Amino acid sequence: MAEGRLTTHVLDTARGNPAAGLKILLYRVSGNSHRKITEAVTNTDGRTDAALLAGKALTEGQYELVFCAGDYLRAQGADGILFLDEIPVRFGVPDAGAQYHVPLLLSPFGYSTYRGS
Repeated sequence: MAEGRLTTHVLDTARGNPAAGLKILLYRVSGNSHRKITEAVTNTDGRTDAALLAGKALTEGQYELVFCAGDYLRAQGADGILFLDEIPVRFGVPDAGAQYHVPLLLSPFGYSTYRGS
């Protein structure tokens, strides 16, 4: 059986660069319950240094990544009330042996995500 993995990366589309130094929180979601599993900060490539979950730690179910975009944007010079602050992305893992890559494309006024490879 293949070993499942959950990874992410963040690209700052307004600057055309990886979003380095962006904090990401990972939660396991069950009904109305959120349990924080881990947190990480993106490196100079906009990626985490290791998979957020891998192997037996990745189980089937619902998860939520919270990208701390406001802190990142403020560090880039934004001030005042920001349009985007925390960006939650809730997704399901139906196969714990699969690879799940959840990237975020970020600008101060919008974002997109998808299941990558």
